[in-house]
Amino acid sequence: FASYYGDHMVLQQKPSGAVVWGHGELGAMVTLTLSGASGLVIMEKTAQVKGPSGTWTTVLDPMDRGGPYALTAEQGLENVTLRDIYFGDVWLCSGQSNMAMTVLQVANASQELAAAARYPYVRVFAAAPARSSVELEDLEQIDLPWSIPTAAENLGHGNFTYFSAVCWLLGRSLFEALGTPIGLVEVAWGGTPIEAWSSRRVLKACGLPEDMGRKEGPQISLCRGACFTLKTAMCFVPPLNLALSSSTSPHQHLSGPQTPSVLWNAMIHPLLNMTLRGVAWYQGEANTLLNTDQYNCTFPALIADWRWAFHTGSAGQTEPRLPFGFVQLSTYRRGSADDSFARLRWHQTADLGLVPNARMPSTFMAVAMDLGDEHSPYGSIHPRDKQNVAHRLLLGAMAVAYGDKGLVFQGPFPTQAVLEVTRGLLNVTYSQELIWRQRDTQAFEVRSGISSPKSCRREDSTDGGFSPPQVCCSSQASPCQWLLAPVVAVGSRTVTLALSGCRTLVLGLRYAWAEWPCEYLACPLYNSQGLPAPPFL
Repeated sequence: FASYYGDHMVLQQKPSGAVVWGHGELGAMVTLTLSGASGLVIMEKTAQVKGPSGTWTTVLDPMDRGGPYALTAEQGLENVTLRDIYFGDVWLCSGQSNMAMTVLQVANASQELAAAARYPYVRVFAAAPARSSVELEDLEQIDLPWSIPTAAENLGHGNFTYFSAVCWLLGRSLFEALGTPIGLVEVAWGGTPIEAWSSRRVLKACGLPEDMGRKEGPQISLCRGACFTLKTAMCFVPPLNLALSSSTSPHQHLSGPQTPSVLWNAMIHPLLNMTLRGVAWYQGEANTLLNTDQYNCTFPALIADWRWAFHTGSAGQTEPRLPFGFVQLSTYRRGSADDSFARLRWHQTADLGLVPNARMPSTFMAVAMDLGDEHSPYGSIHPRDKQNVAHRLLLGAMAVAYGDKGLVFQGPFPTQAVLEVTRGLLNVTYSQELIWRQRDTQAFEVRSGISSPKSCRREDSTDGGFSPPQVCCSSQASPCQWLLAPVVAVGSRTVTLALSGCRTLVLGLRYAWAEWPCEYLACPLYNSQGLPAPPFL
């Protein structure tokens, strides 16, 4: 069998058929037998071992959820049997360090770990970090073979190793909601940009060079991939416990490869034969430093490319519009004037603010900008509240992947803005009932037409690191900046803003456009389900 088939695994249930493959002697016939607990044979398949690498592949008939089953592969006198196999839904979890953060590292870790024993039908698997300059057929190494979850051995193995907290909490919640066995496959590496996870097709589609002139030496990847070299000397991945790494740089183990396609080649390409139900993705921090404004191409292109590749690789068993959930970036530095996080959050939605949308069908997003954690021992870029992240992903998964039409899974989003010129007000209408949680935080900014040059300024941040909302009045003399637009009133679905003396044509409006837009669970706008309004431009 290929590396990622093993005892305790979950294979995809009906309506899809699970793809199973392995290695053998060229030209030989392999017989695959699926049998139930009593030894009763449920199905038998044969496949020939083909070149050039000597592999066989077969698609099992679609199976109802449940188990346990045994799967035996026979070639001549040799046979291998995998036991305790269940059929259910298989989810792939990928990204950088916020996906790699383990259950050991989250808020309430001891309770989460203690609860593991209650979920024997949520099975976990983790690929080892690996890179390759060519597309590999199988995984080179596995960190965690298919396992029944246990607190110490696998869910809380260590920091940034296995098992992923976001992945586990999502999978556990899916099991509670659906009652079906869940298989979770973690493929993550801290400090990695989207380009490393992208095939050459994606890079080409977005006009990015396929080598980007990078060498793979750790010093280069650290300094180019992990530090703000221009504005400050702050490192992108903050110093962590020295115990995590014996190197002189405590965050070096989190700065993964920056080279395009090397993780696609070594960690994603080998999995393409696997039949999947969905993908969860938490990545983007590294791209606040690299090709930030290309992310509105690279991310939708990666989603489309992974879908095509998994559909093709699974002989059509993984659906062509594979549900794809992701986490919008959380926060990093309080009071930072840098807007690369805000821009990247916007680009994560293909510049439309909300998903699913025409450029990103069958996707769902967990907003996380209100989950900042300044005192996280792992650095503020690694917030410990992964429970809210997983809950917001679950709502999206139930609505988008499982078709729960009535479920509210996203926060309120503006549908129109009407200018009252005489009163200097802007009325913004939202898609849902609004809960105004943080009355004194002003998070709206407006950009407007011609006015006096003196009003073209950015207010300094005065309230402990919030970026105050601003209006932008452009003058003919200089390009315009954004200026404050204080909230005057909040109705059930409307927000009324004062235009700070700029009463001419409004050219732009934005909300929560800052690296650290609000305090924990205290952004200004939510819906009645407690979901935050996403940022917009």
